[in-house]
Amino acid sequence: MAKAPVLTPQAEDFPRWYQDLINKAELADNGPVRGTMVIRPYGYGLWERMQQEMDARIKQAGAQNAYFPMFIPQSYLTKEAEHVEGFAPELAVVTHGGGKELEEPVVVRPTSETIINEYFSKWVQSHRDLPLLINQWANVVRWELRPRVFLRTTEFLWQEGHTAHATYEDARAYASRIHTDVYGDFMTNVLGIDVVLGRKTAKERFAGAINTLTLEGMMRDGKALQMGTSHELGQNFAKAFNTTYQLQGAEREYVWQTSWGVSTRMVGGLIMSHGDDNGLRVPPRLAAVQVVVLAIKGEDAVLAKVREIGAQLEAVGVRVVVDDRTDTPFGRRAVDWELKGVPLRIEVGPRDLEAGTAMLVRRIAGGKAPVQVDSLAAIVPGILEEDQEQLLRESRERRESRTVDVKTIDEAVEAAATGWGRISWAELGPEGEAKLAEQGVSVRCIVAADGSVPAADDQEGNVALVARAY
Repeated sequence: MAKAPVLTPQAEDFPRWYQDLINKAELADNGPVRGTMVIRPYGYGLWERMQQEMDARIKQAGAQNAYFPMFIPQSYLTKEAEHVEGFAPELAVVTHGGGKELEEPVVVRPTSETIINEYFSKWVQSHRDLPLLINQWANVVRWELRPRVFLRTTEFLWQEGHTAHATYEDARAYASRIHTDVYGDFMTNVLGIDVVLGRKTAKERFAGAINTLTLEGMMRDGKALQMGTSHELGQNFAKAFNTTYQLQGAEREYVWQTSWGVSTRMVGGLIMSHGDDNGLRVPPRLAAVQVVVLAIKGEDAVLAKVREIGAQLEAVGVRVVVDDRTDTPFGRRAVDWELKGVPLRIEVGPRDLEAGTAMLVRRIAGGKAPVQVDSLAAIVPGILEEDQEQLLRESRERRESRTVDVKTIDEAVEAAATGWGRISWAELGPEGEAKLAEQGVSVRCIVAADGSVPAADDQEGNVALVARAY
């Protein structure tokens, strides 16, 4: 009788495979309140690495980290009508505290445009205070009716950037910089996901924004996942909160603003972009553990050798874990690291010790082969880079092979059954977008014919990418 697979095969049931992997790889668990999640240490380690990589890029773009309260007076949200209308169904509102009814209900932050603008209006006085570039790492709450771990949860972790500028052009350029140099660079070169950069339609735009830039990734089942967004807010929030700066004379002008964010949804994107029927595959540049060195037997000489190898790899900058838990069967440990997607396993037993070799197992490229122990420190960094490039290449090839040009709504719906459709935005338009939505297909983004990101006011020659989405 054939042995049952550890995970439900993707081809059999992709959503079940996703949930199986989260459980078996010990990434997360469901929280006690519907829609919440408990992120387990290995899953949180992935998020920490994402934070580190993103935080460095955000600071390079000039933003500084700050922190704002999670409780927001309800009156703040009502100041920007479109914003409150967009978030109203998702709000969690606190009406009692300390055993008493509150004089004014407070909202658990769904995003922080309103409370941050309250303080921007105090901090910005003259043109010398601009640009003001702030980022915060925090949690947010959006009451989710159809929760799914990492993808859509009532509470999730994220970063949200908020900026104020003297001119529209400066704000627009900064939103674009975050979109490409921060998010695009990170997702492509660290996550290994070949995201498409584009702008949202008016229907899909962030509530209160004048333009939303997006990054869309194709998952292994052909669906799209919005990986991050950068918004031009214009002067909408500035006018609502009277955020102005003094020009060189006595005249005052409203600031121009941006906001932008990515979240723990990226962990879900990582799983669905790179995972296979054997588990997760973590891009080496992201991996908290790039190499695990396993002792097959508990002999003293073997244990000494795996620790020596671990130290040698650490010395050349590899993030390594030595697994010398020989009281746990080797096969079980090997399967566990396979599920967790660690890029390389180096396995050492008594026979390997005698031959001066170790078994090198590649999670991403596949296959295993004996290598000389003395060569590991020299060859492992290059192998990790090869595997990083392979994941990006696979992501790009999947997206390109499953994206087709279509001319009609029916063809677009058919394309979205297995991948993405590409259709002229001029021919589709808002009316066609509404018809697609009736069939569960959305316009993920608008791109120029050459694949670049068109300006918000550029309507000519653009293409809409349509897909079913998470």
